[in-house]
Amino acid sequence: MAIINRIAGFADDMTAWRRHLHQRPELGFDCHETAAFVVERLREFGITQIETGIAKTGVVAVIEGQGPGPTIGLRADMDALPIHETTGVPHASQTPGAMHACGHDGHTTMLLGAARYLTETRNFKGRVALIFQPSEEAGPGGGRIMVEEGIMERFGIEQVYALHTMPGDAEGLFSTTPGPIMAAVDTFHIDITGQGGHGAFPHHTRDPVVAAAGMVQAIQTIVSRNHHALQDLVVSVTQIHTGSAENIVPETAYVNGTIRTFAPEVQQMVHTRLEEIIAGQAAAYGVEAALRIETGYPATVNHADQTGFAAEVAGEVSGADMVQTDRQREMGAEDFAFMLNARPGAYLFLGQGEGPSLHHPGFDFNDAVAPVGASFFARLVERAQPLNG
Repeated sequence: MAIINRIAGFADDMTAWRRHLHQRPELGFDCHETAAFVVERLREFGITQIETGIAKTGVVAVIEGQGPGPTIGLRADMDALPIHETTGVPHASQTPGAMHACGHDGHTTMLLGAARYLTETRNFKGRVALIFQPSEEAGPGGGRIMVEEGIMERFGIEQVYALHTMPGDAEGLFSTTPGPIMAAVDTFHIDITGQGGHGAFPHHTRDPVVAAAGMVQAIQTIVSRNHHALQDLVVSVTQIHTGSAENIVPETAYVNGTIRTFAPEVQQMVHTRLEEIIAGQAAAYGVEAALRIETGYPATVNHADQTGFAAEVAGEVSGADMVQTDRQREMGAEDFAFMLNARPGAYLFLGQGEGPSLHHPGFDFNDAVAPVGASFFARLVERAQPLNG
């Protein structure tokens, strides 16, 4: 594994940064302390062009290379999750009900490590835009807001890259694929209104519980009967809320769920079928039902040329046998999609070895892979914008 020597030399500092961040998780757009920590480190490195307050707490910092050239963007997400941590490690979250269960503390650390090295060496032309983003875990997505607030144009970013840690993959294994790598995500809400009454006299009611059950059953047929079995689609009902006692037929019920797609035409088919199913089931059970669909993150689609280039760089860092370029696409979603819609680039996973999965209360980022990710980011810049190119 060809980790850059200088980055390996300050690996202990990176571990300290990451564990500091892990102890102080922040949610959504409220990454004030995290952003302040990032800015403090960047200034220590000697970076002077730092813009804060983008998408509320986002940060973009620019490192000038040696001579004119393009600008490459490197992105890390900063926010945590509303999960109570159970790792028991000394650096566990000090904020009840919040923890870095998705490795964003590690992502931020890897980009800080690359920033320190690139500022010291400046062995590249043009500029590097370091993008520290809030609210990846929650809509509308910090990536979307940062793009809408014009970071690509303001900083002249021409291509953009991101890494995500992946437990269960071998330590130091890079994996990616050209084209779609993560799904689009939509959320549906169904509010059902019937007529409540005594559980002993259901004939005097219009039962929203039975209607909700019928709707849930019918929704399952979207995947099984309206969609090609060899294509990727998930429609999951994840919440049903209704009722207050065993002898009361309630007045209302609520059904909620998620839609995961890759193709826009499949997404539209699901929306149409949901509308038809809810209207039909409401009529069948004599209740009223209102469907609301929130369109969330689009599919994360890697650009072929940039994905191939990133894989070459990953091979230089971890070795060619530690790079997988045909990773099976994920049904999870990622707001880096908005950045890839705005500029060509690539999204890669970096294996961190065995351990609890992402979004698990026992998850902890593996500090041993931070220098690997930082070396990848640094070499990406040096290879994309070489001094002798």
